[in-house]
Amino acid sequence: MNMNTPLEGIKILDVSTMIAAPYGAVLLGDFGAEVIKVEIPGKGDTLRHVGPFADGEPLRWSGLSRNKKSLTLDLHKDEAKDIFKKLAGQVDVLIENFRPGTLEKWGVGYDVLKEINPRLIMIRVSGYGQTGPFKDKAGFGTPATAFSGFTYIQGFPDRHPVSPSFSLTDYIAGIYVAFATVTAMYYRDTHPEGTGQMVDLALYESVFRMLEFLVAEYDKLGKVRERSPGLSGHSSPAGTYETKDGHYLVLVTSTDSTFNRLAEAMNRLDLLENEKFAVNASRLKHNKEMDAIVSEWIASKTRDDVLEILDTHGVPVSPILSIRDIFEHPQFKARENIVEVHHPRLGKVKVPGIIPKFEKTPGSIRQIAPDLGEHNYEILTNMLGLTEEECKQLEEKGVI
Repeated sequence: MNMNTPLEGIKILDVSTMIAAPYGAVLLGDFGAEVIKVEIPGKGDTLRHVGPFADGEPLRWSGLSRNKKSLTLDLHKDEAKDIFKKLAGQVDVLIENFRPGTLEKWGVGYDVLKEINPRLIMIRVSGYGQTGPFKDKAGFGTPATAFSGFTYIQGFPDRHPVSPSFSLTDYIAGIYVAFATVTAMYYRDTHPEGTGQMVDLALYESVFRMLEFLVAEYDKLGKVRERSPGLSGHSSPAGTYETKDGHYLVLVTSTDSTFNRLAEAMNRLDLLENEKFAVNASRLKHNKEMDAIVSEWIASKTRDDVLEILDTHGVPVSPILSIRDIFEHPQFKARENIVEVHHPRLGKVKVPGIIPKFEKTPGSIRQIAPDLGEHNYEILTNMLGLTEEECKQLEEKGVI
C-alpha cells in the first residue's frame, strides 16, 4: 500500500479529556492515524468548555482536536460499554486519562479489553500513575509540575515560586504519549508474539525526567537548587538582557567556543586571557561580574544592532517574541508554523502547523476539529455494521 503518512492505517480510540493525553492523540493524528475521540453525549470533552472563546466557540479545540472523529458514548450504560468493547477489538491503541481504576469500575479495563484484542496497546495517563500512595490523588498539569520539582526552581529568589503560564506539563506528557504509542506499536509489530501492552505514564514524571541535573547534583553534592530566572549553575553568561531601546533578548553561551565568539563580538578578547573568564567553570564562580559585563555591553546598543553583531559571530541569541511578533515573523512563515483551517462557524482560524517535517511522508491536517458526535453514524455503521435505524435508536436512548 502506498503510505502517504507514517501512521496511515493505524486506528486509535481516544477516550481521554482535556490536554495531555488528547495532545498525544492529536500528534498521532497529524501523521495519519485515524483517531476516534469518545465523548460524553450532550456534554463532550471538558476542553470544549475551556477558554479562550470567540462567539461562544472554544478556540483551543481547533488545534487540539483536529484529525479526530467524534463519537459520543455514555460509558455508564451497558449498551455503550458493549459498543466500546467492540471498537476496542478493532483498534490498535486506546488512550485514556481517567483516575486509576475508573475503566475497571465500568468493566472496560485493560484486563477485559486485552482478552478481546490481544494486540491492543493501552496508554494510561494520570496525575501520579497507576501505582504508589498518590495513585488516587486528583491530578492536573500545573499541580503535577509543582510535584515534579520544576516549579521549585522557577522565578526570582526573593519571590514565590512561579508556575508556567500555560499547561506545560500536559503538553510534555502528550509528547510522551505519542512516543510511547509508536514505541509500543514497533515492539508489537516486530516481535513474533505480536501482542500489545499497557503503558503507564504519570503527568509529573514527564517533567521530572528532564531534571536529571537536579538528581545528580543532589545525589553527589547534596545541593538543593533554589529559584533562579536563568540557567543558574549551568553556563555563564546566560540570561535575559535589556537593550538600549528597551527590548529584551535571551543569550546563552553553553560552551567555551560560543563564549569565545561572544568575546570577539564584544571586542573583548581580553576576557579570554583572564583566568576568571577563560573557561565556563571559572565564569560560573564569577557569574555576577561576567553578567554585568555582558549586560553593560548589550544595554549600550539597540536590539537590532545586538542581534546583527551576535548573529554574525554565531552567538546563540534570540529576541523574546510575543504572539504578535510570531504572526509577523518571516521564520515562522517560511516554516509554515501557523496554518489556516476552515471552521464551520468562525470561518477561517489559524492553528499551529505540523511538526516535525518528514521528507517522504509528511503529516497533514485532513480533518478539522469535529462537532460533538459528528461521526457517530459513520463510525458505528462502517466499523460495527449498525444500521442508521439502530444508530437512531441508540441516540434516542442516550447511549450515543
